Amino acid sequence: MNLDVKEIFYSLQGEGGRQGEASIFIRLAGCNLKCDFCDTDFEDGTEMTRETIHTIIRQFPCQWIIWTGGEPTLQLTDDILWFFNNKGYKQAVESNGTQKLSPIFDYTVVSPKGSLAYAKQINPQVDELRLPIKENDSLPEIEWLPKAKKYFASPIFTDNPLQTKANIDHCVKQILSRPQWRLSLQIHKLIGIE
Repeated sequence: MNLDVKEIFYSLQGEGGRQGEASIFIRLAGCNLKCDFCDTDFEDGTEMTRETIHTIIRQFPCQWIIWTGGEPTLQLTDDILWFFNNKGYKQAVESNGTQKLSPIFDYTVVSPKGSLAYAKQINPQVDELRLPIKENDSLPEIEWLPKAKKYFASPIFTDNPLQTKANIDHCVKQILSRPQWRLSLQIHKLIGIE
């Protein structure tokens, strides 16, 4: 019942539909994709039991866990989710959509980074769909995507401020022509928090 954990930290949710909410982030190591724009170090985790994780997170005055990665669904099992559920935690997941999401999650975010049709087939309904967008990308038709309560276009932040600005401007232009989408900026990067 051990997990390969990259890091655990307490911060504000920086993007999407729960933006600004205090949350406990548990980043699990490993991913089944190699995206060229990935901004997360998800390699080389530390093996931890669920009890050890609970000992670490119970110091925080918050009952929301965000399982993130890499790809957290490669490690999470229903037994692990029930363990934290029984401790009184609500649990969100941020997934690339390549694995089936457990119904135990209280909030599901899919950020597809591959076949949109496959993501829809695996997880036909999610709470939030967050699509990374760079300059010249087009927003897909909603019908191609998992059904979501909210659809977010998330401009990719790079080391080049001019490119990041171009990605943001492009997202704004896309959303103005497809108003069912919303803009999700990575405020944690803008305000300098984890």
